[in-house]
Amino acid sequence: MPKLLQINVTANWGSTGKIAEHIGLCAMAHGWESYIAYGRYSNTSASRLIKVGNKLDTYLHYCEQSLRDNEGLCSRRATRKLIQQIESIQPDVVHLHVIHDHYLNYRILFEYLNQTNIKIVWTMHDCWAFTGHCMHFISKDCERWKTECNDCPMQHVFPKTLLDHSRKNFELKKRLFPTHPNITLVGVSEWIGNNIKQSILCKKPIIVIPNGIDLNTFKPQSEMVNNGKFRILGVASVWKKNKGLDDFLLLRSMLSTTDYDIILVGLTSKQIKNLPQGITGIMRTDCIQELAQLYSCADVLANPTYADCFPSVNLESIACGTPV
Repeated sequence: MPKLLQINVTANWGSTGKIAEHIGLCAMAHGWESYIAYGRYSNTSASRLIKVGNKLDTYLHYCEQSLRDNEGLCSRRATRKLIQQIESIQPDVVHLHVIHDHYLNYRILFEYLNQTNIKIVWTMHDCWAFTGHCMHFISKDCERWKTECNDCPMQHVFPKTLLDHSRKNFELKKRLFPTHPNITLVGVSEWIGNNIKQSILCKKPIIVIPNGIDLNTFKPQSEMVNNGKFRILGVASVWKKNKGLDDFLLLRSMLSTTDYDIILVGLTSKQIKNLPQGITGIMRTDCIQELAQLYSCADVLANPTYADCFPSVNLESIACGTPV
């Protein structure tokens, strides 16, 4: 029986975690064994889950990266343990998703994978794999990643760091990532696919497979009782400034509370307590049917994210009949 191992920061949680979960379900439906290794945040999965590291590993990784600009180069012990598990599983395919974000050491991982014949698929959900630091370069309109990253304008943007090692990181990725003889790169949109073709990974096979959603779940639902106001919905796994939270607060101050409701899904309890009048905050829900109902009952989904590739929330909203 062939075996698939996916590696992602989350498991069946958030957009990339759900994508990995659906890929695992599809693989199992075709007779494969499915494993998902993840860093943090998970829900019950049909695949066999492998936890990479622990909370202390994540905290130490974050602290080291904040000083040394070496995101993805910490978590050494946790990554070596993962490699032991990979050797035990002996997967036919390793499917990478988000391998940064404070849980994995990509140098140790790729130095191992590059010595094997394991087929690798890497789905690019952001631009981190071909830049020296950032996940998205467009907010600073930077194109240094096309030649050689240096003097990074994103140094103080997530992941924030005291030092600038963007050139060193860029050269390391350039040496490690294209080396594997059997790696295929997947862009989740035409936009990122075209950027991969201009990057250090340009000589590897590149295809575009847009993000998809389950149309049996995300479809127009029955209407809830409407209070007569125009409903504006915002949905995110984590609400931060770069997801547009401050813009929603500004929008609230610009619109009449008599005529407009704003509903934000995915907030923490602390964020909900600090919301102004006229914004209804809902904590993150793992109930897909509840989310589909919220989409269906809104008049519009507003997604003021500052950088993204192909947001699943946009697709989910449109599938439920609500414009974006």
